[in-house]
Amino acid sequence: MASADGVEKLEDAIVRSAEQVAGQIRAAKEAISTVIFGQDRVIENTLVTILSGGHALLIGVPGLAKTKLVETLGITLGLDAKRIQFTPDLMPSDILGAEVLDESNTGKRSFRFIAGPVFAQLLMADEINRASPRTQSALLQAMQEQHITVAGARHDLPKPFHVLATQNPLEQEGTYPLPEAQLDRFLMEIDVDYPDRDAERRILFETTGAEETLAKAAMDAEILIAAQRLVRRLPVGDSVVEAILSLVRAARPNPEDGSDKLIAWGPGPRASQSLMLAVRARALLDGRLAPSIDDVLDLAEPILKHRMALTFSARAEGRTIPDVIRQLKTRIG
Repeated sequence: MASADGVEKLEDAIVRSAEQVAGQIRAAKEAISTVIFGQDRVIENTLVTILSGGHALLIGVPGLAKTKLVETLGITLGLDAKRIQFTPDLMPSDILGAEVLDESNTGKRSFRFIAGPVFAQLLMADEINRASPRTQSALLQAMQEQHITVAGARHDLPKPFHVLATQNPLEQEGTYPLPEAQLDRFLMEIDVDYPDRDAERRILFETTGAEETLAKAAMDAEILIAAQRLVRRLPVGDSVVEAILSLVRAARPNPEDGSDKLIAWGPGPRASQSLMLAVRARALLDGRLAPSIDDVLDLAEPILKHRMALTFSARAEGRTIPDVIRQLKTRIG
């Protein structure tokens, strides 16, 4: 058993690390905010996703700076960022890479692997629902397993590895919606809404002048990996753990409380794991050493809504998933 003195030293080390890392993360958040205006909630949730070691699905109409956000994150966090524009004719090899046959000067032939754009630390999958299910699966498998297999050979992806995928909610013609099992690979589904009037006024002046503000590096990959390790070491109080369990379990159909009339299927244990990591990451982003129940309530919707479906009768009554999650939150709030 560890001595009380040893435990105290470990706690002191965590506190010191947390203070230092929180300062660097806040600097990164401020650097992003100088380029992306009016999307504070989106920036915060995206950073929480990355600090949790996860992937995010950004949902929003065109022109809301989703692509620019990913580019800015790459620069600010010091990550190697790449972008893939998903189209119906995109093949798995266009993402993963392929083996090519090389011939040497002596006439000897051998296969050589040419890495695809998935070999990045931050990958933007633009309009992911435009590609065929086969191509979507190739990317989603890489997201889950952190490696790919081509011609029987395993190739590990860089660390850290994060995918930020975008989806246009309006244009559904010629798209292949992501299956539920694949949606579950995303830690959060983040809605990118229109900016308010003041933010849009600022966008007009900042982006149409002779000079445009450019993103500046505030961190690097090593600092980010250290921050992700620290997130997993932050303590979580019993009340917060119970709130996570109560909320996720309440989001599943249950004949005892009548929720099966509203909810067709609900989140699995991966949702609880995601919420547990995300509340710690949010606390660290705010410079706190432990998450609170408010963190659970604030992150419930982006973590749960893509892991649930309503029954036909609930949809017929005009109920929506965000509306049901708000109702569930009142039970633990």
